[in-house]
Amino acid sequence: MAVAMAMNSVSLNWVPPSFTKKANYVTHSTELAPPSAFSSQNSLTYTKETISNEENNCKRRLLLLGVGAITANLLPANSLLAEDIPQNYRAFVDIPDGYSYYYPSDWREFDFRGHDSAFKDRFLQLQNVRVRFIPTDKQDIHELGPIEEVVYNLVNHVYAAPNQMVNILDMQERTSDGKNYYTFEYELTSPNYASASFATIAIGNGKFYLPGFFISVKFSHGLVFLLLTGRYYTLVVGALERRWRRLRNKLKVVADSFRVLDI
Repeated sequence: MAVAMAMNSVSLNWVPPSFTKKANYVTHSTELAPPSAFSSQNSLTYTKETISNEENNCKRRLLLLGVGAITANLLPANSLLAEDIPQNYRAFVDIPDGYSYYYPSDWREFDFRGHDSAFKDRFLQLQNVRVRFIPTDKQDIHELGPIEEVVYNLVNHVYAAPNQMVNILDMQERTSDGKNYYTFEYELTSPNYASASFATIAIGNGKFYLPGFFISVKFSHGLVFLLLTGRYYTLVVGALERRWRRLRNKLKVVADSFRVLDI
């Protein structure tokens, strides 16, 4: 009966004119935008990329929207955004995939290959933020190793191209709602240009899956064991190095705002 009531609430209050997996809630308080705000231009952003792909992804988005809407009705808004949204920022909340962050309010959404969400400056495309996640058998960021070792390996062997010089400027560790995060600042210098970025990484949402969904099957005496698989989240926000001094504090807000939500 409770599930039926929740579904009725979803159908009455949460279904917008067209469906999208991601929701951009534009508010300067800890409350999510009310249902009536969906008609406002500033409360929910639909992009050309989203509309062009809508027909191919309709069924998946309907499912994801339903899951997210039910969760949002059952959880208090403060558990999604514990702090007021800073001036000139918007909050991006992805309930089905379990994360949220702030981004500058004048940036627009775009498709970044291999990433789950991304926003960029309207005129300078190299000023952007993007988020991706991959399965992992780890349950906490500390299991990857000390922050110095993890950051060095990521920047030098994952983020940097072979022809780029690396300069790691700063690294910080924080804990929020029982979850641990590494945030670090670095520069990449190429023969033609240089860029600077913040990155925030975290691990969360460990779930039991039947082996074979994300990782290989393991057998012991003829038995198949359930394996605990988490998500390794990465947020990167950056700009050209020549603009970094002007933008650094603005983009640090984005990096520090990243949160892993329980799903």
